[in-house]
Amino acid sequence: MSDPGQVPPRGDGTTPHRVEVGVIGGVGPAATVCFLDLVVRRTAAERDQDHVDLVVLQHAGIPDRTAYILGRSTEDPGPVMAADARRLERLGVGFVVVPCNTAHHFTDEVAAAVGVPVLSIVDETADEVAARPGVTRVGVLATSGTLAAQVYQRAFEDRGLSVVVPDDADQDVVMRIIYDEVKAGRPADVGALHAVADRLRQRGADVVVLGCTELSVVAAEHDLLADGGYVDSLDVLARRTVERAGYPLR
Repeated sequence: MSDPGQVPPRGDGTTPHRVEVGVIGGVGPAATVCFLDLVVRRTAAERDQDHVDLVVLQHAGIPDRTAYILGRSTEDPGPVMAADARRLERLGVGFVVVPCNTAHHFTDEVAAAVGVPVLSIVDETADEVAARPGVTRVGVLATSGTLAAQVYQRAFEDRGLSVVVPDDADQDVVMRIIYDEVKAGRPADVGALHAVADRLRQRGADVVVLGCTELSVVAAEHDLLADGGYVDSLDVLARRTVERAGYPLR
């Protein structure tokens, strides 16, 4: 089993060590497209050849992660994602990324299936938040599956930070935005999302993490990161992907 944290390092800047990146996408499709756009925009490139080489599986047929975690489905996404990782490994990628937070619940299973590392969106986001001065309490907006799996709660608590999540009514709002709006291709209720985040701040959150990549789609479309009050997990993953693949950040 490979260690998800041991991703090939960058080179020395003169002759950088660059690797091809495998992407298990489709979870969801719009979030994967957003991730690819972020990787392109975060890379300091002046020509096509300066960009990151990626092998992308836009595998929308992967079973719903939240439904399985909450016991509403018996279709296990883990073996499907593990098979996708093996496909990518056979194509020669240097490491694998999964632009989906809820899928982090299955990261160990995916990593055990391959000999290349798997970069964790949750761990990279938690590391970035923990490095922010003055942050002691973190609000998390995510799917009910991600919250039930406790992946962000454990990640932040391991780094000495406390976590606040939406109450049941606000979580219903978040899930509506994720499933009934973004995943369904409809406009997101940005005002409702801001209101939920504001209530987390009223309960002591120093920063609010967008811990669902569908919310990252909203962030990109509405420039939610402009005020510094949000941390977008997909943006973090894109930047770390660029760096770990051996390319300079813009």
